[in-house]
Amino acid sequence: MERLIEKGLMFGNLVRVNSAAWIQLYNRALEKLTGHRTALDEFHIDITGHSPEIGDELGDMDYLAPDGGTRQFILLTTEQKTAPMLAADLSVMRDVLRRFITQNESQLFSLTARDAVVGEIDDHVWQLDGPADLTQIRSLRISADTTGNHVAEADRLAAMIDTFRNHKDAWWDDVLIARMIEQAKKSGDVLRHPVRLDHTDFPVPDFWTGDFGGVYVLRSAREPAMIFADPAQRAEVPGFVSLDLEQRHQIAAWLARNALAEPIISARGADAAPILRQKIDFVLVDAATRLGLDTGQGSRGELRRAAARMGSGLPPEIRGLSALLRYAEQGGDWPVIDSSDPAYFHALRAVPGPARDLVNRLLSELAPHDVRQLFITHKPLFYRLYQTWDEPKRIYVAEVLAREYQIDKQGTRDALFGAEPDMAEPDAPAPPRSGPWGPPRASLPRVNLSETGLPRPAGPWGG
Repeated sequence: MERLIEKGLMFGNLVRVNSAAWIQLYNRALEKLTGHRTALDEFHIDITGHSPEIGDELGDMDYLAPDGGTRQFILLTTEQKTAPMLAADLSVMRDVLRRFITQNESQLFSLTARDAVVGEIDDHVWQLDGPADLTQIRSLRISADTTGNHVAEADRLAAMIDTFRNHKDAWWDDVLIARMIEQAKKSGDVLRHPVRLDHTDFPVPDFWTGDFGGVYVLRSAREPAMIFADPAQRAEVPGFVSLDLEQRHQIAAWLARNALAEPIISARGADAAPILRQKIDFVLVDAATRLGLDTGQGSRGELRRAAARMGSGLPPEIRGLSALLRYAEQGGDWPVIDSSDPAYFHALRAVPGPARDLVNRLLSELAPHDVRQLFITHKPLFYRLYQTWDEPKRIYVAEVLAREYQIDKQGTRDALFGAEPDMAEPDAPAPPRSGPWGPPRASLPRVNLSETGLPRPAGPWGG
């Protein structure tokens, strides 16, 4: 993992804490939340204030979520909004905390100028006894205050001011006026400098959780579904389609019925050919390292020469991906690829909409050889699989990600997945009828070249 850290692919973009003032504020917050203090004179924190160095010092990498409980956080600066989240219980947790910081930025900036802000992210569920309890997670609520309780103190003064303004005899209430004066010494002028945190509740219709072996909960789809990574954990949940990752045909059909995924070739704004070439490269690297074949520096030419030596060991994904690449570059007949083809999920990306990022995460788990998409959308699985790869593959993947993703993260994401999603729900086509042998397998829909802007195949007299 040291290679990933060196290249900024792990623990990257953390906030550095190395000033005595920040360390003092952090220790006050840490002691209030956990009863511990750190002796380190420099460390790094993520968006929640979690530090891998302090986790190592305390021997508890989950020290801000003790015993798997409510996730707590420490804010030293609003600049933490750009930092990653190292250990997310729910896939949406970083996005929710980032939105909380952004939507309350002026108040939080004022608060962190004099104290650390501490709080917790509550999912309103006390205990998870089974997968059905995940459906109770519908929103996340953030409660926060400084270690000196500035928000609570301001609320007390605001309540006194409200009483003073609305009771006709308050002008003669010397006790109330004296209490207001004393309270103002603690909280400051809350009329000119309000410190109320107004944006604290965030709906979460769709999310991934690591509980029960990993579960996708997609409530915004026409047919709400729960998709389990571990088939042994799959359970029937009322109101949800229940699937596991081994049910590839059923997942493909569900994605198609709910219009949640589309072929990369027909996706608006996607340059399909380079994306497909990179996917082929990743598949070949995986096969070559497993077969012990030398791929040199991992250039495209060296990978193609290694593929020529694979014989029967050539990955089954290559045929379908190559057919799609030929179609993207030359046109011709639309390649028929259904969900029984190993290339099927490689050929898809999520459509724009509220569930886009989660569907792309699901697709990366169904097609894990595409390590770039896996790294972007599902880092916990990427790091877990990275430790199982042969050294040549680790070197190749780290180099490619550092060269092609780290330099322009947002540009790469836009090229692969399209623009950031809005909250509009896509229209879903009517579900296909089942035949006498059960539900049909999903196939990639045919594409009209004239509608995609892709080049037509050249005739005998030129293009």
